[in-house]
Amino acid sequence: MADRTVTHGRTGPPGSAPRPHLRLVRLEDTVGPARDPVAQARRNLALLLGPTAALTVVGLVMILSAGSISAVEGYGTSFWYFNRQSLYAVAGVVALVVAARMPLSFWRRAALPMLLLLLPVMLLTLHPTVGSSLYGASRWIDLGPVTLQPAEIAKLLTVCAVAGILSRPWKDLSRPRDVLLPTAPLVVVVAGIVMLQRDLGTTLIICGSVFLLLFTAGVRYRHLFLGALSGSLATAYLVFGTAYRRARLLDAWLRWESDPSGAGWQLRQGLIALGSGGWFGVGLGNSRQKWDYLPNAHSDFVFAILGEELGLIGAIAVLCLFGALLFAGIRIAVGARDPFGRLLAAGITGWLGLQILVNLGAVTGLLPITGVPLPLLSFGGTALVVALAGIGVVAGVALDTARHPEGRSTPTGRGRPASRAAR
Repeated sequence: MADRTVTHGRTGPPGSAPRPHLRLVRLEDTVGPARDPVAQARRNLALLLGPTAALTVVGLVMILSAGSISAVEGYGTSFWYFNRQSLYAVAGVVALVVAARMPLSFWRRAALPMLLLLLPVMLLTLHPTVGSSLYGASRWIDLGPVTLQPAEIAKLLTVCAVAGILSRPWKDLSRPRDVLLPTAPLVVVVAGIVMLQRDLGTTLIICGSVFLLLFTAGVRYRHLFLGALSGSLATAYLVFGTAYRRARLLDAWLRWESDPSGAGWQLRQGLIALGSGGWFGVGLGNSRQKWDYLPNAHSDFVFAILGEELGLIGAIAVLCLFGALLFAGIRIAVGARDPFGRLLAAGITGWLGLQILVNLGAVTGLLPITGVPLPLLSFGGTALVVALAGIGVVAGVALDTARHPEGRSTPTGRGRPASRAAR
């Protein structure tokens, strides 16, 4: 049988009845020669967890190196950031294991209620006695020795909730009403609260992840185009309608060379760090930019320090690890046994990939600086724990496929054999 990708509204020959589908699924994956789904799921799981472990270790090493100077100045010990991130990494590994062992039915049922319960917690960040602010954004809740960033949790729960909504069997994604309700009100409320925290970067990540989910689910291209157009206009209004965002876009990104000692300082120092690394870097721990030249060297701009100390070879190696991680997520999504598992794995993979793209774009000057952390590498406890938990959910999809190879359904999720439907 010829290699055909499932097109919108149809999976069979011309004249067959329209059926729901996922763009991510190819007919060759369900109609072609028999494969061992258990062995394939295990390979995908190994491909997912290997880069995750390597990137987490690299992140701890780079946080120790990049944050050592600011840690000594602020807390009296160069290990302060490293110690905290190590504790969060342990918590993240526990979250990964727990999330991987959860049945997919749990995420289908519980994601939306958990997200609704999280919304009041997100509003607490705006309270002056509970929330804490940094760089003009109110994103964190002080809990004594630790801080919580609820918007990071909202990224994962929003993806899980929207995946559950779009995979409902009575949804006809060719109709705008079924696409918008209740997805649009839910996303608008979550994004609106994040915007109240003055965090445009996280808002774009959440909305972009939902857009990728809609694309994967098979929403019509014209509806996607209208959604993208509306989102672009709203983003332009939020950027150009606010003085500090407009200055960040124009002066700190497009015209940073005109004020390299002011608005363009961070981008300039980041590019200097990347350019100073050469092929093999200046050596681990020998960065010069971390000596108070590059702001947020251990958080948003940790990749610049990595490029300086490990060089182009080290930077490419890390990019390859990210590529392997995302590739594993896509393979797990394609091999999932039902539409919800496919959307869940695809949505989380899209969220991580989008966040990687936005952070690296900011560090290299290809995109404006938005304050979005680099998954698994940047300093940030909540971000690390949530990213590992999200990877655990994707691992749970792979484990579900391995546990129930006989229950792998067709792209419609209705249990009909794909070969019979395609005849």
